[in-house]
Amino acid sequence: MIVTIPATSANLGPGFDTLGLAIDLKNEITIKPASITSIKVKGEGARNPKLRADNIFVKIFNEMFYDITKTTETFRFSFDNKIPISRGLGSSSAVIVSALAAAHFLAGVEIEKEDLLNIALKYENHPDNITPAVMGGFNMAMLSQEGKVISRKRDMPKELKAVMVIPNRPTSTSFSRSSLPKKYYTRDIVFNIGRCSFLSYAFFNQDWELLKEASLDKLHQSYRMKAIPELFKVQKCALANGALMSTLSGSGSSFFNLVHESDASMLQDAFLRQFSKFRIEVFDFDNNGVEIAN
Repeated sequence: MIVTIPATSANLGPGFDTLGLAIDLKNEITIKPASITSIKVKGEGARNPKLRADNIFVKIFNEMFYDITKTTETFRFSFDNKIPISRGLGSSSAVIVSALAAAHFLAGVEIEKEDLLNIALKYENHPDNITPAVMGGFNMAMLSQEGKVISRKRDMPKELKAVMVIPNRPTSTSFSRSSLPKKYYTRDIVFNIGRCSFLSYAFFNQDWELLKEASLDKLHQSYRMKAIPELFKVQKCALANGALMSTLSGSGSSFFNLVHESDASMLQDAFLRQFSKFRIEVFDFDNNGVEIAN
């Protein structure tokens, strides 16, 4: 079997821990029965021996497979990783969701995506990345009082592109969260509530002209961006060169920029002129989420 899983960009400015979307940049994992367990890694993380010696995907897969079947089996795992690690593109959520989906498939158990999402929540307690990884598209997500994910999805149109700025420096989520204030002013919270509401409206109604104002944030981005000060210049460059919105991707270090297809090359060129040490890529969006094929 082959499982594919998209990268994700979460928060999207004011939607801290609640908004995210899926990008057509995917990890692909091939799993085959074998006499002994083996792991092969290609692409991102290929030079990291820990991904073979202590592979999180394999741990979660084996745990879930045993929970379902009450048996253990051995497989050959081949990873073709395209999602950068610790760059704010949902690499951890991709591992969790794809491992759980693969375990159910190989155990012969069909699972609805809503159920898969709530199982994934046990491994990742913020739904902003795991929801688009499961569902694809743009997603709003929240936790019910009972601890279940409630989400709504809107497909992303083909005429929009993601121009990603991917720095050559990783950022850990735990370190990034430690930079955030312990207390916030009410006015800043109200600022974000209003913009998060309008940002969601803009995506669901394709009212893209709202995005520049609706994507502003006062709760987390500026604190996190201080770790890589060039990101302030990235955002300024994006908004001056056709970006509909420009936001820190997850906890960083990558930056997400949404553009009309006709403006994608112009923005990419502007980034390449100013940030030659960073990786600049243009991607489509993914509307399918995790997928499995025989």
